[in-house]
Amino acid sequence: MMARKRIILELGHGNDMHGGDYTKAALRAVQDCIHHSSLPFFRTLNISRDDTEIEVTIGVQQPDKVDKAAVAASLPFGQVKVNVVKGGLDVADKERGGGAVIATAGVAVRLDLEKHLGL
Repeated sequence: MMARKRIILELGHGNDMHGGDYTKAALRAVQDCIHHSSLPFFRTLNISRDDTEIEVTIGVQQPDKVDKAAVAASLPFGQVKVNVVKGGLDVADKERGGGAVIATAGVAVRLDLEKHLGL
C-alpha cells in the first residue's frame, strides 16, 4: 500500500481574548481552518471521509495547557492526530491582569491516492 499523501493544508488562527484559555484558542484556530474549506471531491469521487488521516498542529505559548482530545473531537471526520508545539502569542493586559491567548493552527488532510484514485 502506498503512503498517504497530503492533499489539503489549511492554516488558521484563533484566540481567547480575556480568559487565557489555550484550548479555547486552539479550538477557534482549528475552526478557522476548516471553515475555509469545501471538500466536494469526497462525494464526487465516492471517497469516504473516514478514510482520511488528519494531522493538526497547534502553536501556543504553553502547549501543555491544550486539551488534545477536545481538539481532535472538534473535527467532523477522519483519523485525527493532534500535535501541540510552542508558538502562537500571549498578549498581557497589565492594566486589568490576564491577557489574550493567540493560537495558530495547520490542518493537513492525507489520503491514500493509490487506493482511491489509482495514482
